Formats: sequence, structure tokens, C-alpha cells
Amino acid sequence: MKHTQWYMEYKIHRNRPGLLGDIASMFGMLGVNILTINGVEGQTRGMLLECDDDEKIALLGQMLSKVDNITVSALRSPRLVDILAVRHGRYINRDSDDRKTFRFTRDELGLLVDFLGELFKREGHQVIGLRGMPRVGKTESIIAGSVCSMKRWTFMSSTLLRQTVRSQLSDEEYNPNNVFIIDGIISTIRSNEKHYQLLEDIMTMPSTKVIEHPDIFIKESKYEYSDFDIIIELRNNPDEEIVYDTFTTLYTEDV
Repeated sequence: MKHTQWYMEYKIHRNRPGLLGDIASMFGMLGVNILTINGVEGQTRGMLLECDDDEKIALLGQMLSKVDNITVSALRSPRLVDILAVRHGRYINRDSDDRKTFRFTRDELGLLVDFLGELFKREGHQVIGLRGMPRVGKTESIIAGSVCSMKRWTFMSSTLLRQTVRSQLSDEEYNPNNVFIIDGIISTIRSNEKHYQLLEDIMTMPSTKVIEHPDIFIKESKYEYSDFDIIIELRNNPDEEIVYDTFTTLYTEDV
């Protein structure tokens, strides 16, 4: 019999003794298993559930709507952000207007690495943009996410150790299962014709590409914002402004 997973989230208005036990009893009567449970930011609880009958989940939602002291705010097939919220006990900050943009700060690097790791496990073509000021941890997070996903990473361009611009790859590197790391400034402002041709080939591969400084990459190349599946912003603190003109001159100087 096929089992499906569900994400349930509810807010607690008054955490009386025995409340969780009463809720768990309902799950037991309906044959719904609790896979994971965690507090998510204060008086909110998140659960990953498993059930062999979708009608039981609908009935569970109706029953819980009658329970005093809680309000069910989500009961759906789990999304990646739901799984990570239960795993880490906190939500990923997602732009309410631009739903493809996710925001992190340096004190959330563990959450970011886990998020990237789960994204990198996906097969096929995807383009991820990563915004952030210098030395905030962009490249290190990409590498750590690659390790978590058990994927090999390949630098197309980078400033991690020195300015790197690749014009060819080995057969082992030319693998769609790799995570390709691209510095959007280096690959446009300091690229040569051979590098750009290689870049175009990589961009068409059914693989994961992570582009640092995506705004400069879009401005200086033929690629558009619509080519990106996800945009991630990483800041030292929530109020930090990502301003490119304060450091792009470093990339245009001769080295």
C-alpha cells in the first residue's frame, strides 16, 4: 500500500497540559504516523506526517478545526521549505512578492547549506543565483552544499584563491552531475571568447549551475532574470545592502 507524506503546521494559542497527547490520539485513531515534529519559531509546531489514505488527512483537518487552543495553518504535501522548517526549527525568509528569492544571514549558514544541499540533489537543468557582498560566505556555502548532496563541484570562474577563468574542462569535469560554480562578474567583465563559449555550453547542460553576483551576470551577458530558477541572498546582517559598485572595480583591475 502506498504511503504519502504531508506537512502540517499549527499555531498554539494556549499550551495546556495534554494538548499534544490529544492531537497525537487523533493521529493514532486515523492511522496517521508522525515522522518528525519540531517547534517552529515560538508557538508554532510543524510536523511531517505519513498516511496511506488521503481522505484520512482531509478528515484529520476537519477534526483539528474543532480543537480549542490551536489553529491549523497548513496541511499540504511537503515542500522543501516545510521539510527544512521542521528540521531546523525556523522558516526560510522568502520574498513575498518575488517568490523565487530566498534570504539568509550569516547566522543561518547551516540552514543555507542544507537548503543548497537539497537543491543540488535535484537532477536536470537548474540555475541558481547567489547575491552577497565579498567574504560573506557565498562560495564556501556552495561547496558545503555540494558536499552535503554528494556532488562534485567544478569552478568555471572564481576569486576564492585567485581570479580563475576556465577555457576548457577535463572529461571528468564535463559531467552533468557536477555542480558548476560561476562568478558572474569574472565570467562577464574578465572573460575571453573561449571562456564565454565554454560558459554557453555549460548553461545548456542538464545540470546545476550556481552563479554568484547574478545581477552583474544578467547586465553583462545575454542571459535574463527569467533564466534563473532560484535567487538566494546572503547578508552579514538583515539590514546590509548589497551594493555592487563598491567592489566591482576590484575585478576590472589588471592582475
